[in-house]
Amino acid sequence: MLNQMKLTYIWQQLQRWWALALVVFALDWITKQAVEANLHYGQEIAVLPVFDLTLRYNTGAAFSFLAQAGGWQRWLFSMIAIAVVIGISWRLVKIAKTHFLEALSLSLILGGAIGNLYDRLVYGHVVDFLQFHWLQSWYFPAFNVADSAITIGVILMLLESFIGPDKKGDEK
Repeated sequence: MLNQMKLTYIWQQLQRWWALALVVFALDWITKQAVEANLHYGQEIAVLPVFDLTLRYNTGAAFSFLAQAGGWQRWLFSMIAIAVVIGISWRLVKIAKTHFLEALSLSLILGGAIGNLYDRLVYGHVVDFLQFHWLQSWYFPAFNVADSAITIGVILMLLESFIGPDKKGDEK
C-alpha cells in the first residue's frame, strides 16, 4: 500500500513536468504554424531595431551545424532527440518530487527537444523565425520557441548547479 501511494505521488509529479513540456511544445508548434501561414521563406518583418520575425528552415543543428550534409543529419538529430526525450523522462521519474529546479530545467529542455523533433520528423527541417541583429551588419542565427526553452532550461540547470544544495551523497 505504501509503495502504491509513493508511485502515485511520483506519477502525479511526473505528469506535472510532462505537462509543462507539452505546453512548451504547443507554444512552439502554434508560433511556427502562425509564422508559416503569414510569411514566405526568407521574408523579414522588423519588429524592433534589433529584432525581426523571419521564416527560415534549418536542416542542421544549432547554428546550422551540418545543414549541408545531404540529408542523413535529419535522422541523426532525430535519434539524438529521441534519446534525449527518453533520458530526460527517465531522469524526471527519479527526481520529479525532490529537485524542483532540475525538474523545471529538464522539462523545458524536454519540451524544446520534442518541438524540434516534431519538425524534423514531419518537415525534414526545423522552422526558425526569431532573429536578433545589431544594426544591419551582425545577425544571430534565427531560432524558435523550442530553442529558447532549451536555452532557458540549460541556464536554469547551470544556475541550479551553482546555487543548489550540496549534493554529496544525494542519490540521483
